[in-house]
Amino acid sequence: MNIEKRRWSKLLNSSVIIAALGYFVDVYDLVLFSMVRIPSLKDLGITDMSRINSVGLMLHNWQMFGMLTGGVIWGILGDKRGRLSVLFASIFTYSVANIANAFVDVFTMVSPMSQYAFWRFIAGFGLAGELGVGITLVSEVMHKEDRGYGTMVVASVGVTGAVFAAIASLFLHWKTTYILGGVLGLALLVLRISVFESGMFAEVKKQNVSRGNFFSLFYSYSKFSRYIKCILIGVPIWYVIGLLIMYGATRYLPLYLDASTYNATKVQPIIIMIGYMGLVLGDICSGTLSQYLKSRKKALFMFLTMTAAFIALYFVLLPYINLYGFYAVCFLLGFSCGYWAVFVTVAAEQFGTNIRATVATTAPNFVRGAFVLISALDQLISGMLKSVYAASIIVGIICLAVAFLSLYFLRETFGKDMNYTE
Repeated sequence: MNIEKRRWSKLLNSSVIIAALGYFVDVYDLVLFSMVRIPSLKDLGITDMSRINSVGLMLHNWQMFGMLTGGVIWGILGDKRGRLSVLFASIFTYSVANIANAFVDVFTMVSPMSQYAFWRFIAGFGLAGELGVGITLVSEVMHKEDRGYGTMVVASVGVTGAVFAAIASLFLHWKTTYILGGVLGLALLVLRISVFESGMFAEVKKQNVSRGNFFSLFYSYSKFSRYIKCILIGVPIWYVIGLLIMYGATRYLPLYLDASTYNATKVQPIIIMIGYMGLVLGDICSGTLSQYLKSRKKALFMFLTMTAAFIALYFVLLPYINLYGFYAVCFLLGFSCGYWAVFVTVAAEQFGTNIRATVATTAPNFVRGAFVLISALDQLISGMLKSVYAASIIVGIICLAVAFLSLYFLRETFGKDMNYTE
């Protein structure tokens, strides 16, 4: 009993709580654009749905470009300057960007779309730093046998931000939802005084060792192969979330369901909310499973297999499904993609303290940023085949194939001592 009490007291330490709340706001801001995309663009003068889809995809890609850029910069700074300074700087950046995003039609010197794209880029840049650095901090302050529980708490609490974003988008004006996200982030900074820097980083900082050298990941085959495998096992998550769920109401449902029978503006946030509710449960189950099995690889394999099965179910049922059936399949897809917590933990566990934040920050952001390539490939194939349905199936098969192959060659890291340098 005393051991369990000590375990839970360590699990709910200030670092875990701040990282979890920071990721909550991170996910809220990350998915918010997908939820307010339609009403915000209509409010800014775009009424044609095909035009909304194309402009929305462009703005979404700007956000992802920001995450790719920010992932590298924040990761390097996390290893050079410290975990905490980057954690709070990233929160401040995306909070300010989201508040500014609410006023894109106020200043007339620059077009609203250009302002929208700029602030989506800055928001993405800021969002890129929170998760990886937060997971790194939690992994380093917890016991090696328990850190999977810590990262599970961060991920499962964090993804509920999507549920909150959906509720906000359904009841508040799109400008108010952006302001709310910014205010939540700034409020979180008030709690920063109770969090301490990682002891492992403090020790490495005293040593004469290179820290945060992103390009060193490409100098060695061992480092590069570990790094690229970490990224590729996460790609199916953003194929599912970024494509099948975030564009479910405007891209996939209309293929077989009369668009006049449902309100896409209201349905899309609900689809994302349900998908992320599944993701919350999946994160809890995958994290617990990896601890129970004492294996990250076995847990990842089981969830990747479920992802493949539910993607197949999505496309098999799509021609025959109604709206509520679609909701159910999206929940199952979200659950199967709940290996996100284990994926980020594995990325942190694969590398030494002097480059851990760089890897743990860039890897999930390259996975998120892979959406740009996924959507481009999907658009290319759909144009060639004249079929959105067939193109998305082909892209899904590619994403799953590289993930399974990478997982097969990935080394096990459960219980690994993380107090070392590369």
